[in-house]
Amino acid sequence: MFISDGKISLKIAEPEDAAKIYQWENDRSVWRVSETSCPTSLFQVEQFLLSNSDLWANRQLRLMVCLAGVEHPVGSIDLFDFDPVNSRIGIGILIEKAWRGQGIATQALTLCLEYLAHDVMVHQVHCLIDVLNEESRHLFQGLGFSECGRRKDWIKTPDGYLDTVFYQKIIKP
Repeated sequence: MFISDGKISLKIAEPEDAAKIYQWENDRSVWRVSETSCPTSLFQVEQFLLSNSDLWANRQLRLMVCLAGVEHPVGSIDLFDFDPVNSRIGIGILIEKAWRGQGIATQALTLCLEYLAHDVMVHQVHCLIDVLNEESRHLFQGLGFSECGRRKDWIKTPDGYLDTVFYQKIIKP
């Protein structure tokens, strides 16, 4: 674990996490919020984990959210679109359904934001959330993210199109 508050730890995703990530990536109930439209193979997940563990080289990183006393990770944080020149990065989070509503996402994101501010020294963090995902919108707003814009009809669903909201947080290392 590279960062922990005693209850929650974040670690870089490793090949042993592939089966859990494979399970999450193929959960169709979260495809809309993750902008996924087709299944992922276990091989693809394993290859991703073997080649994407360096934020500076790959401009992305997956962190596993772990709880003290729980054998397997309960979620993950994706860092993407890392732009070291302009000092910004995208962020997304997934917590397993059984572990939602317990403050885990807030604690995990707080740890991650501390890491990004003090170790990576980014100036801003951003995310894109569809308008129906009230839980995520509330989560990021509660962490000080501000709504900065809206993309109209951004996500196609069986019921029509959804807008997405762009959120940003300026962090001062």
